[in-house]
Amino acid sequence: MKKGVGIALVLLLAVAVVGAIVWGGRLGRGGDDGATQGEQLTTLTGVVGSEKEPFFRDQRVKDALAAHGLQVQVTPVGSRDIANLPDLARYDFAFPSSAPAADRIRRTGKAAGVYAPFFSPLAIATYRPIVDVLAKQGIATKSGEHWMFDMDKYYALAAKKTRWDQLPGNTAYKARKNVLVTTTDVRRSNSAAMYLSLTSYVANGGNVVSDTKQVQTVVPKLAPLFLDQGYVGGSSEGPFEDYLAAGMGKTPMVMIYESQFLGRQMSKDGSITGDMVLMYPTPDVLSKHTLVAFKDGGSRLGELLGTDPTLVRLAAQHGFRPNQRQVFTQAVTEAGITPPPDLVDVVEPPTFEVLEQLIVGIEKLYG
Repeated sequence: MKKGVGIALVLLLAVAVVGAIVWGGRLGRGGDDGATQGEQLTTLTGVVGSEKEPFFRDQRVKDALAAHGLQVQVTPVGSRDIANLPDLARYDFAFPSSAPAADRIRRTGKAAGVYAPFFSPLAIATYRPIVDVLAKQGIATKSGEHWMFDMDKYYALAAKKTRWDQLPGNTAYKARKNVLVTTTDVRRSNSAAMYLSLTSYVANGGNVVSDTKQVQTVVPKLAPLFLDQGYVGGSSEGPFEDYLAAGMGKTPMVMIYESQFLGRQMSKDGSITGDMVLMYPTPDVLSKHTLVAFKDGGSRLGELLGTDPTLVRLAAQHGFRPNQRQVFTQAVTEAGITPPPDLVDVVEPPTFEVLEQLIVGIEKLYG
């Protein structure tokens, strides 16, 4: 080999090696987050209600965020726990599942912005045999294609500690346990707190609980709805996973977010079977998923979740109801699902302070 050719070959190989290292480094930074090659992503950290973890874990969501130069890392935490975390401002954002919790965070932290990109009503996941049993009691009624769950009639039955095997005409589920809706731990989780908001409205004669005297009146009435369940977890995903995996014997009725059920239906992963039914409480309460930003990156994320067409569509495909109603309707229709009902009989939750009094009142009775 001639000396000049040898030197040129060595230089060419050196350039190739350097190029491979640089290119590989760029690919590594893009990685699974869908970034374009060579793009640097800004990493945001946040605490979120557990029901939103599948959304942020979705590769399509990661890709959509990467298109805006963002990579989001989330830690799932119960919404009430989020509101009580010390030094929340070390995160870029907090994303609880209710407006009262977000308001508490906003007032105690250093909020740079507050965003409510989507919401979800509470719903009860159950099974067709249970619906048939409840229909005979007048608790479950059909409205179009959907089942409604009468909270007043249910509360009257539950207040008497009625067991399933005591219900007239019940041959489908003769369990020797009380007729109760399974929830998460009311001391830790927002879905249980929203259920408490709803039952407190019923126990308070159809009025939102608004002062300490009313709290003291309703707490003894409501406590058995939670205490008699036995052990429950603090994450809204826990009881729902039991519902999906363990069947009717363990969890005949579970209080969830509508988004959890619809999200699984639209994913077509086979977890929602033909005998599973979603019932809507009447009255119902809406869980407004509210992002509280502490830094500029959190604010940017909050804006994108509510305005970026791809992210809005993906939120709808995860079962959340975005502010753009037509996007949600289109998403469920394309998935072959009858669009959920427009809920009219909806109540507001108590203020955070009153809701906290209700929770603490029940917490004291846990012993």
